[in-house]
Amino acid sequence: MTRLHVNGALGRLGRVIVQLAETSGEYTVTKSGRGDVLGELISGCDVVIDVSQPEASVLVADECARRAKPVVIGTTGHSAGQRQELQRTARRTALLLAPNFSAGVNLLFWLTEQTAKILGPEFDAEVVEIHHRLKKDAPSGTAKRLGEIIAQVYALTYETTVRNGRAGLVGERTRGEIGIHAVRGGDIVGEHTVFFAGLGERLELGHKASSRETFARGALRAARWLSSQPAGMYDMQDVLGLRKMEE
Repeated sequence: MTRLHVNGALGRLGRVIVQLAETSGEYTVTKSGRGDVLGELISGCDVVIDVSQPEASVLVADECARRAKPVVIGTTGHSAGQRQELQRTARRTALLLAPNFSAGVNLLFWLTEQTAKILGPEFDAEVVEIHHRLKKDAPSGTAKRLGEIIAQVYALTYETTVRNGRAGLVGERTRGEIGIHAVRGGDIVGEHTVFFAGLGERLELGHKASSRETFARGALRAARWLSSQPAGMYDMQDVLGLRKMEE
């Protein structure tokens, strides 16, 4: 059986990952949370899943690299510096960074890229995300990734072109901007819609999650796949084989 360690095991997603892993019969599971000493726990496992906080995930990744353990990170909200640190860590061990573990959402990433390439910047791109009232970061990691994909295709810089909501007399929408809008309320698990609006027509790509089990299953699928990979930076598109479709 695979020895799995879950950091952030007491969080909403962490609890579901642990539950599914323990009932699957494929894993023996160890758990950690804030304040726990990780070294010995990581040494005794085959693969790590981290769903904690940005700062903690960077430390967990470093501990995994020290021990040549693959690590799946589903934490969102990393700063640019933290992402660069994770990139450096991936030179020493297999590291998979995913803002969303859902197979459907990762297909949405791929479809968004292909659609942006086909329609081009003549179509205005906007992203709307909806989540439960307890979510701490905005926009969601998934919405941010969608914005990054569109910016890359349109040859724009994400940090200078994204408009996180609009208020007041902001003027006409320019070609060089991507709107991202966050809605919070109730217990909504997660919804993302990408709008491509042209003259006389509009295309919408969307995904709705109704259960956190979707993300937990994806995290375990990622952990199984990553266990046999060499050092490097990966994402769920690698797991799903979507990269091969572009070759």
